[in-house]
Amino acid sequence: MDLENRWNFLKESLYDFIKERGFTDVVLGLSGGIDSAVVSVLASDALGKDRVHCLMMPSKYTTPLSIELASLLANNLDLDFRVIEIQKIIDEYNELFSNLFSEVEPLVSENIQARVRGNILMSFSNEYNWLTLCCSNRSEAAMGYCTLYGDTVGVVSPIGNLYKTEVYDLARWRNKISKVIPEEIICRFPSAELSSGQKDEDTLPPYSLLDKILKELLDQKKPVSEIKTIYPEETVLFVSDRLSKMSFKKSFLPISL
Repeated sequence: MDLENRWNFLKESLYDFIKERGFTDVVLGLSGGIDSAVVSVLASDALGKDRVHCLMMPSKYTTPLSIELASLLANNLDLDFRVIEIQKIIDEYNELFSNLFSEVEPLVSENIQARVRGNILMSFSNEYNWLTLCCSNRSEAAMGYCTLYGDTVGVVSPIGNLYKTEVYDLARWRNKISKVIPEEIICRFPSAELSSGQKDEDTLPPYSLLDKILKELLDQKKPVSEIKTIYPEETVLFVSDRLSKMSFKKSFLPISL
């Protein structure tokens, strides 16, 4: 399926999914990253700009650039956009955890940021009867590079069947129609911004390599013994092992279009 047909398929599938379940509007977390950017444009194309509501929920690790890019994208699309500061809530959680645990692991503090955002998104969903969109892609989900009950909240993931590199491809294609996604979103290093200077590649192989290996494992069903003769053995073994260990998360992920 070429990029135009894939975009139209996702757009129509999202429209049908929302309509069939009795919703008119959607809400999502807009981070200044590529995934939420593509989802917001897709939702706007499918439902119309007045039906899409975006929340930017910065913590102390959120860079000013991310807030600026999220705002610029929402402005380009003329979407409802709100900035909700969450650091005070996170500080209260961290204080609680410091009294409960002898030593608070960094992962606890990182994940609570995502879960606070998930709670806020679901509260807006409850308050206004907006359906929450998840912005996870297939690469991150397969690697378990997502927070359960955090950035995985939502009913449906419009890009859940797209590998990360495919998300970038769609973003570039959509910008040829009208340049609504700021170029810096497409060019910047992907990061969850849950800790200082964090980048996805601190945890995962570069997506350009990761996606090739995942396609061999998931789509082609090739054995590891064959794949490691094509790509770096250490990386293939890491991906295969993590894919297996994180497979339990699949049961908790939203529906993918």
